[in-house]
Amino acid sequence: MITTIESIRKGVSRVSRVTAYLILGMAISATLIVADDRPESASLPAVSSPPPAAFAPMTRSERLRHYVVGLGNYEAVLTAAAGAGLSQATNTPKEWGGGAEAYGERVGNIFAQQVIRRTLEYGASSALHEDNRYFVSRETGFLRRTKYAVMSTLLARHDNGSRSFSFSRIGGSAGSAFISRAWQPPSTTTAGDGAVTFGLNMAAQMGFNVVREFLPDMKRHFHKE
Repeated sequence: MITTIESIRKGVSRVSRVTAYLILGMAISATLIVADDRPESASLPAVSSPPPAAFAPMTRSERLRHYVVGLGNYEAVLTAAAGAGLSQATNTPKEWGGGAEAYGERVGNIFAQQVIRRTLEYGASSALHEDNRYFVSRETGFLRRTKYAVMSTLLARHDNGSRSFSFSRIGGSAGSAFISRAWQPPSTTTAGDGAVTFGLNMAAQMGFNVVREFLPDMKRHFHKE
């Protein structure tokens, strides 16, 4: 009898946490959508940056295709594999232990977070007309190009080519980091753990943007040899 009551209590507690995190995620999305209705004077100033020559606003079908492809592209695979490897090396969360089965669980955990992040980002970016695709800069010099790549993680282009703070990317990353606490073991369910996941998520996206910035140069270099 006591065991049954304890199981019920744990089940109710888990459902409550899941509900809370889902509400948080929906609240973040709602906030982003409301931001689209703000008067022009109340919005964040656009960043002065000429749109790339290849830039054109995405159609609805192109935005949907970009979202679907992003769920299983090389970035998603590498992020899940590398992130799981890092968690395995640091034994985080400790309840999952080590071994192949634990690594697979960690891969699934990170992949699930990416699906949530991209879904939140897709919905919010559609509502806000934000374009989070990466376009190689027109800058010269390693430091200036690296700065552009890092800043592009925090900025989104709009239909007219201007750039401003990316509510959809930041909101999607934050939402997925905290929603995923719902299925985490007890050792990684705090707000601090969610903040760490958010930071790692953003750092990974910045890293991929730096690679995107310099990859064309690397390809040209190797083709000449």
